Amino acid sequence: MKLLIDNANIEDIKRIYEYYPMDGVTCNPTILLKEGKNPYKILKEIREFIGSDAQLHVQVISLVAEEMVKEAHQIQKILGKHTFIKIPVIPEGLKAIKQLASEGVNVTGTAVYSPMQGYLAGKAGAKYVAPYVNRIDNLGYNGIAVAKQIHDMLKDTNIDCEVIAASFKNAQQVIELCEYGVGASTISADVVEGLIKNDTINAAVDVFVKDFETLCGTHATMLTCLDD
Repeated sequence: MKLLIDNANIEDIKRIYEYYPMDGVTCNPTILLKEGKNPYKILKEIREFIGSDAQLHVQVISLVAEEMVKEAHQIQKILGKHTFIKIPVIPEGLKAIKQLASEGVNVTGTAVYSPMQGYLAGKAGAKYVAPYVNRIDNLGYNGIAVAKQIHDMLKDTNIDCEVIAASFKNAQQVIELCEYGVGASTISADVVEGLIKNDTINAAVDVFVKDFETLCGTHATMLTCLDD
């Protein structure tokens, strides 16, 4: 499973990248709003940090297909060809996905709440479709089940498209989809850190350190306990 950070704060992104093996960055207009700066200024800074080959997913704002396509061209002109264009899976969005896919533009179908939305976006040519796991849960449905169903529908019909699951509330949801074979997840910084945050792990490490210090002295490590 590819792991992307769902964030537009460059300091958060740098911190997560320092420790975790991430594959790229996604954002949306709501995430950009939190930064309070010109979107392209934020996005160019992110692109410069993650490199030209890493995935960066950026959403169009227009609601008419022709304008969505124009926005996509502008986004890729400024942020590079490896930028995935996020298109909402609405009728105008499907029209735009078909056009952009025919041009070889990488598209992510976003705002996905139902299996058929995900399937139609993939059939139209999207490379990723993004079901909103937690938001689906909040509507009274099962977001994990919807993500799995979309994954199965795409695989069973040999459509070249992966699920990039989004909107997680906890690490367990990510683990379940990773185990299932879902292609990608985009995760907030706190959920990324929750993937291995565990007091039991920390306690085990503390015991190892304490035992080693009992053997070799306080603050000793394998660098300082040389056999002279």
